[in-house]
Amino acid sequence: MISSKRAHVVGLGLIGSSVARALTRSGWTVTGNDLDEGVRTLALDSGVVQSSTFDPGVDLVVVATPAGAVVEVALGLLSVLSPHAVVTDVAGVKETIAHEVTDPRMVPGHPMAGSELRGLAGSRADMFEGATWVLTPTPTTDPHAYALVHQAVREMGAHVVALDAGDHDRLVALASHVPHLLAGALMNEASLTAREDAVLLQLAAGGFRDMTRIAAGDPLMWPDVLLENRRAVSATLDDLIERLRELRRVVADQDRPALESTLQSAALARRHLPGRAVSAERLAHLRVEISDRPGALATITTLASDRRVNIFDIEIAHHVEGTSGTLLLAVDAEVADEFVGALRALGFAGGRDR
Repeated sequence: MISSKRAHVVGLGLIGSSVARALTRSGWTVTGNDLDEGVRTLALDSGVVQSSTFDPGVDLVVVATPAGAVVEVALGLLSVLSPHAVVTDVAGVKETIAHEVTDPRMVPGHPMAGSELRGLAGSRADMFEGATWVLTPTPTTDPHAYALVHQAVREMGAHVVALDAGDHDRLVALASHVPHLLAGALMNEASLTAREDAVLLQLAAGGFRDMTRIAAGDPLMWPDVLLENRRAVSATLDDLIERLRELRRVVADQDRPALESTLQSAALARRHLPGRAVSAERLAHLRVEISDRPGALATITTLASDRRVNIFDIEIAHHVEGTSGTLLLAVDAEVADEFVGALRALGFAGGRDR
């Protein structure tokens, strides 16, 4: 069944070509294209894609263009694709896309993965194994479309998290976008100092190298992402600047207790970061009735993410005219009952398959 699935990737840079490789490894037939003729030729010659010809009858199209181009590209694709085809994207900013592309077949997404390497040459089929892949369903998202993208992402080895698009942009500003700016600022400061004290870069130990590694990422990609998410990035920078001012005061005043406190709380928080996603050995299968009320799918999937419930598989059954049916979910058995209770509290009927 999987081998009959067909995907097309628009944009064959680092992420787009990694998606193509990962889907191919999972048994999909993958075509793709890129505006750069050289990239397109290399992708064909290296087997990243089997053809550059676009077929409107494919099952899935992945838009891997710069964030600012996604809306125009997605709308163009949706106007010519067959009714069963589904579109997703990999842009690092989601709110504008979710707001402007309201076709039910569109499922905005963002893989939290990458590399300091650039372009197709840096792509890998295992790029997304164990990574978090955010999907941002909207009230108009078709459950079948969401299920298809969820399945494809899981086949690529990633862990799916569903978020509201606005929440995604606010959170990735802190988790991804601002760290890239900070890495760049620290690297630039070190480079400037090294002009007079060349030995500095020889003193750069593991901590410095770890903190600045992402500064080696593609400098042509990041401005588009950062400017698209400028409000959240600016707000996060303001908060961080205030924290740095306080740290400066603590050091200048030789306030040892405050310094120890902030370092201890940071160390504790770092140790409690979730590990890489792994498949649960024990799964519970849930059946949840979804009504025709707008946003039912988005409510259920974002509730799972809020409660840290990993949905390992999702399927739609007994769907009637695209408006109602039964959502079949596979989740970690240890949290299944609690999740069912939370769903019932929101008015959703359902429970475990016994």
